[in-house]
Amino acid sequence: MDYYGKKATKVGVVGLGYVGLPVAHAFGEKDDVIGFDINGKRISQLQKNFDVTGELTENQLKQSNIEFTSNPERLKECNFIIVTVPTPIDEANQPDLTPLREASKLVGTNLSRGATVVYESTVYPGVTEEVCLSILESHSGLQAGRDFHVGYSPERINPGDPHHSFRTITKVVAGENEAITEQIAKKYEQVVDKVFRAASIKVAEAAKVIENTQRDLNIALMNELAIIFDRLGIRTQDVLEASGTKWNFHPYKPGLVGGHCIGVDPYYLVHKAESIGYHPQVIQAGRRINDGMADFVAQSLVKQLIKKDIKVNQAKVTVLGATFKEDVPDIRNSKVEDLIVALQSFGLTVQLHDPLADRELVKNQWGLDISHVEDLEEADALIYAVPHRFYQDKNQDFFLGLLQSSGGVVVDVKNALPFNNWPDTVSRWGL
Repeated sequence: MDYYGKKATKVGVVGLGYVGLPVAHAFGEKDDVIGFDINGKRISQLQKNFDVTGELTENQLKQSNIEFTSNPERLKECNFIIVTVPTPIDEANQPDLTPLREASKLVGTNLSRGATVVYESTVYPGVTEEVCLSILESHSGLQAGRDFHVGYSPERINPGDPHHSFRTITKVVAGENEAITEQIAKKYEQVVDKVFRAASIKVAEAAKVIENTQRDLNIALMNELAIIFDRLGIRTQDVLEASGTKWNFHPYKPGLVGGHCIGVDPYYLVHKAESIGYHPQVIQAGRRINDGMADFVAQSLVKQLIKKDIKVNQAKVTVLGATFKEDVPDIRNSKVEDLIVALQSFGLTVQLHDPLADRELVKNQWGLDISHVEDLEEADALIYAVPHRFYQDKNQDFFLGLLQSSGGVVVDVKNALPFNNWPDTVSRWGL
């Protein structure tokens, strides 16, 4: 039965973060949308046309056809439900499916006969059909394939990227069979430019998880090269510029790899591989390298301080940027936290600034205050960790003004500062 051809669709979106809100907004241009989130504060902000993630503007929210709610019973009105909740890892780097399980329970409890549930959360192959489907059945009393249908369409939202939007990024979709895949594809084709029909739900799940695994490994290679070149006394940036003149050289750069995608997704694939008796070596090696880069940056700063005869345990360092990437306020799995912990382990006093991160959240989770620019004390060292536009728009005097008048050390993690001529009293280091 083609439910979408028989009656108007009301779309439900469960989880209104970086992924869910743009999805809800896109479908809101075609259908009535119920936007659900368990976070009452988030719902209240969205109802007031404020998006703390910065993905949607006030005007976009005012014009959107979305009813924001924290009442799960409203999902009973929906015949097309999209689940976009986070899929983090725990302290042992194991997949934490708790948010996904809870969302599935909630959807199942409020699932109407004839509805289709599409998961967009990043998972390892098999989760949708082996974990989520049974939860939906047990909490709805309905039978999958007869009373409701399931599908998977991996999210590809890139936070803070205005050029690659939900509409322009190719959407991969898969359903429980070819007919449902086609129904889901036609639904997404209403709101995106291009849809790719994957061979199966497991294929679609695998496609997503290896996208970020591939990036993780490429960055890990650059980070390992940065460590080697540092010991050789040559700048990685100079090497990459030279290598980049070849047409097929991939332009990856070293850096701190955090966030809720690249720094997490490879562990999902590792978990699944180990469950079937295979122990990945390359993927694990890449993760070890990237997870160790915060310590490497901290150790490199300490070496630079010692070279300048600055007593490490009496030194003060200013860290610019707390979020996991530039121009987003999200601090989830940010490796800047690891960097700060490493710095403090050497006895350094750390002061932090970030124009976007939530001060209360950083204080509660990291135990550190985010200072206002005018409150930053002159420091012996400056770590430029996250190149927000706020910083990129500043001139060199801004950065020099954060150091002691006698000079100090500038650690430009991503080599994002355009200034090449620093005073002789300032030492500059970067990956």
